[in-house]
Amino acid sequence: MKFRDRIATNRGASGPVPAGPVEVAIRPSPQPRTTSLDRAQQDLKLRIHRELVERIDLDNLGRLDLDRANAELRSVIGQLIEEQAVPLSQRDREQLRDEVFNEVQGLGPIEPLLKDPEVSDVLVNNSRQVYVERFGRLEPTTVIFRDDQHLLHIIDRIVTRVGRRIDESSPMVDARLADGSRVNAVIPPLALDGPLLSIRRFSTHALTAEDLVRLGSMTPDLLGVLRAMVMSRLNLLISGGTGSGKTTLLNCLSSFIPENERIITIEDSAELRLQQPHVVRLETRPPNIEGRGEVTQRDLVRNALRMRPDRIIVGEVRGGECLDMLQAMNTGHDGSISTLHCNSARDSLNRLEMMMQMSGFNLPIRAMRQQISLALDAIVHTSRMVDGSRRITGISEIVGMEGDTVMLQDLFVFQNEGLDRDGKIQGRIVPTGIRPRFADQVKSSGHDIDPAVFDYLKT
Repeated sequence: MKFRDRIATNRGASGPVPAGPVEVAIRPSPQPRTTSLDRAQQDLKLRIHRELVERIDLDNLGRLDLDRANAELRSVIGQLIEEQAVPLSQRDREQLRDEVFNEVQGLGPIEPLLKDPEVSDVLVNNSRQVYVERFGRLEPTTVIFRDDQHLLHIIDRIVTRVGRRIDESSPMVDARLADGSRVNAVIPPLALDGPLLSIRRFSTHALTAEDLVRLGSMTPDLLGVLRAMVMSRLNLLISGGTGSGKTTLLNCLSSFIPENERIITIEDSAELRLQQPHVVRLETRPPNIEGRGEVTQRDLVRNALRMRPDRIIVGEVRGGECLDMLQAMNTGHDGSISTLHCNSARDSLNRLEMMMQMSGFNLPIRAMRQQISLALDAIVHTSRMVDGSRRITGISEIVGMEGDTVMLQDLFVFQNEGLDRDGKIQGRIVPTGIRPRFADQVKSSGHDIDPAVFDYLKT
């Protein structure tokens, strides 16, 4: 999007009701008491913003590169602040200038939170209540929006940039920011107390597998096992709860895929950041306002099979595409990886069965379980601990069927040793003493694993 288009999109951002498709009637909601000082600051910012939109020359700004255009905007904002003749300290003037600039070019009041490297989640419960997560713990902020319509305009600015929409007929949306951060928004009538916005941020510098070892998410031995599993083209499923680090781990494991392989990623909202040179990224598309044009993950999985993939990576399995993915794994597309929300490795098998039934085919239970047991080689489970840390808490191998039951054997399990004085989890992931059946496949591919890694550790 050109610069002038971005500025033009922001026209009306400071008015009581923003221009654009988000004309949503919002029921008054209970809000914290607003002080006269807060209201005065908001009114001043609103006044400056309106005058800024009237004064700037969009055509001239559109001819400048982004850095020069931003500098010009900041200069004009500074002049407008001076003209207001309001007694402000130099620090307050700079803060006001930044806030007005963020209204035009950024995401308004939450822009500073998105630039804070310590913030991993931004959670907007309503226009007057914003929380963030730092180091795995939630904490309130002093950030506020002018009103619910102001918050709605910021939400609309996010979703329209990635070709999504949100209105009364489609009051929920998944989107992403330019840096890949995941965004979810819900507006009235589904959100009873005003618009909701949740942003899952990703670090500007993607974590590597070595970083996970340094942070205690896995051990060096475990890293060696996972590297060999990926390079030997085993089919892996990464399971875990919300915010447990599944996507981060998937990004790390994908770094072990050789650069001479063609990788196709399929996601509902693109967030994977693979470093290989031959990566084809596919993203779903929601239906348009007439209910047409939807492209689902299942459609993309089917199409990916016609694109000569070496590896297929599904960001998150959540529906009928599960059947197509498992069939692909069973028909020569080894080395595929996906993630799944669940509470344990065993629970992930039950969820896979449920999602296979969502494909529309009435398959017998035994047939579904045979598909799972033949397609998947191992499940890597991640957990978010009570202290906010994310760790790999288990690796389980799928070893076939016994009767009508898919058989799992745990290769590594997490031993929880309680909390220390600072409330940090004490524990480690240890081998169970079982040598995996896939060890022969790993060895035949030239990526041997030291058998001692699987030796049982006495505690």
